[in-house]
Formats: sequence, C-alpha cells, structure tokens
Amino acid sequence: MTTDTSPATPPPAPPPNAEAEPDKEQNLLQEILSGSWLVSVLAIVLALLLGGVLIAVSNAEIVAAAANFFAAPGSFFSTLFSTVGEAYSALFRGAVFDWNARTTERAIRPLTESLVSGTPLILTGLGIAMAFRCGLFNIGGQGQVILGATIAGYLGYALELPPVVHMLIATLGGIIGGAIWAGIAGVLKARTGANEVIVTIMLNSIAGYLLGYLLKQGWFTHTTSANPQSRAIDDSSQMFLLLPPPFRLHFGFILAILATIFVWWLLERSTIGFEFKAVGANPHAARTAGISVAKVTITVMVVAGALAGLGGAAQVLGTEGKLTGGISGSIGFDAITVALLGRSKPWGTFLAGLLFGAFKAGGYLMQSQTGTPIDIVLVVQSVIVLLIAAPPLVRSIFRLPTPVLKRKEA
Repeated sequence: MTTDTSPATPPPAPPPNAEAEPDKEQNLLQEILSGSWLVSVLAIVLALLLGGVLIAVSNAEIVAAAANFFAAPGSFFSTLFSTVGEAYSALFRGAVFDWNARTTERAIRPLTESLVSGTPLILTGLGIAMAFRCGLFNIGGQGQVILGATIAGYLGYALELPPVVHMLIATLGGIIGGAIWAGIAGVLKARTGANEVIVTIMLNSIAGYLLGYLLKQGWFTHTTSANPQSRAIDDSSQMFLLLPPPFRLHFGFILAILATIFVWWLLERSTIGFEFKAVGANPHAARTAGISVAKVTITVMVVAGALAGLGGAAQVLGTEGKLTGGISGSIGFDAITVALLGRSKPWGTFLAGLLFGAFKAGGYLMQSQTGTPIDIVLVVQSVIVLLIAAPPLVRSIFRLPTPVLKRKEA
C-alpha cells in the first residue's frame, strides 16, 4: 500500500476579526485626543495667524501696498499690522469688552453675548465629549439639538402652565427629545453593530426634514403665518434673564455650568463613569471584566443626546423664542470642534464653548467696523478643527516631542 506523502492542505485562513474595525476607530479617536493643552493653544495661535493672512489678502489697501513692497516696504508692513490689528481688536471688543463704548452697560454687553452664544455649544459639546470618552463617534449632535428644540419649543407655546413649571416642563421635553434621538443610534450600535457615524449623520438629516415638515402644519405651529415658523413661545416658558434688558444672558448659562459639573462628577467620581471610560479605553477588556458594553453604549448615547437636547432647549427657550427651520444653526457641528478642542474633558469643553461663542459674538462687530468678512471667523474655526484632529501636525510645526502612549495589554 502506497503512503500518501503529499503535503497536507493548509487550513483555511481564519475569517477577518470583526472587532478590528472598532479597534481602528478607537485608536484614531485616542490619537486625536492625545494632544496636550499646549497643542490646543498652539492650534488656536496657528488658526489666528492664518486668519491674519486671509484678512491681509482680502484688504484692498494691503494689496495696493504689496504692489509697492520693494519701493516702500515700511508702508506695507505698517498697513499690514494696523489692518490685521484693527480686525482682531474689533473681534475682541465684540466678544469680551468694548472700551470704545459710551456706557458701562454697552462695554460689558459683548461678554454676555459670548456667554449666550456659547451656552448651547457647551451643552451639546458635553454630550459629544462624553461619547468620545466612551469611544463613540457621536456626529448626531445637530439632529439631537433639533429634536430637543422642536419638543421644547412646542411645549413652550402649546401648554398653559405657571411660569417656572412651564419652563421646567418645556426644558425636560427638550432633554427627552435629544435622549430619544441619540438613543436610537445607541440601540442600533449595541444590538446590530451599526456604525454610529453613519446612523447619527442620517438621523441629522431626518431631524431637519422632520422639523421642516412640522413647520408647515398649522396644528403644530399654532399660527396662520405663511412663513415656516411657529408662534412665539409663552412668557411663562422662557428661560428667565440673569441680567436686566438689554442683556440677553439667561438661565441656560446656569444650566450649562451645572451640566459641566454633572458630567465631571459622572466621569470622574461615579461607578458608571468608570465603566464609560473603561469601555472607551478597551471594550474587550471591559467585557472580560464583566461590564456590559451594549448597556454602556446605549446609556452613553442617551445621556449625550439628553445634553444636546438641553442645548436645543436653551436655544429656543432662552435665545430665539420660536421655532424656525434654522433654529439649530450649526450648533451640532460646531460642538464637535468644541469637544475636540476641550480634549473631551468637561471643563475643557466648557472653556472651548466660551471661545467659540466669543468668535461668533465678536465676528459681527469685526465685520461691521472693519469690513472684514465674517467668513474669516469660520475659516479660523475650521482650521482649529483641522489642527485639533491632527496633533502630530502641530507637534511637527513647533518641534514638540511626541508623547508616549500607553500600549494596550494583549
């Protein structure tokens, strides 16, 4: 009998590890968040320098002086520094303190306007930052803000309740709306493995179209106006002002401070916060330790959506006063930058929200007094996003050492 000496057929290659893709996403997120506070500050400095270049090339006087640079270089640099300086000076005066104002009230109003603009950014940014800490890319802040504002606004004019109670009920409705909307993505992620980036982006579009549809329904808007907007919310549902008119700073800013303290406590002092961070650091090890990754995923998304919904409630009940198609503006997308700039830390997110609120408030004065396009402020914000998302780029520009990251245990 002849013995078969042919080499054995090699075993089939194992199927690709389904968990490899989540690992890649979490490694990417950890790389983005690996930058230090110095990297964040330098990113802002670089963005402002680029903004100065754009201010220069968009100014006719500087362009004319550049044409005679070799004949009169001093005139060019004088015009350059004075123009850019005036633009950034107007930005500061419109965002923090206007020393040219005739009254103390007008001098300090810019700071309060920055706080008003930063309030929804802080609240929404906290929700996105919490998801980032758990290794989830919550890109659905925009939709969660829209749902929160929609429900809060509707309850704000459709119900008749006593003043404080009405405000609390409408605010709670906004929180629930955002939590439900984000919870959908959390359940799909936990139960089916659906990519939360795709799901939340789609939910953004659905929320926007849903609001557009509702604003065409008379039963919802409670008005016969041909414009796609609701009637004004009742005075009893408005978030009360912290300062007398003409200041617009409202109770929503107090809620932003309380929410920041709550998120800090939740992540740093609570058991469930420990589970959040454990899943964000290594979901496989967390699962081995007995932590339900699915439960944590759903819980994180619900809490994140609740915070974003609170941001939408603050926008409609504290600032806008009625529902429109553009009620959310770009809050949900700007909040992603706020969370990244704040390194997904509660107080870092709080300060980043104030910074972007200052950009928004000061941009209008910069445009009106110096003729500088307000789009330059948007470019500065976008460059900050780019640099924050690429810490190695900032380190290479300023020759900073690369931090040593802790390697995961096998």
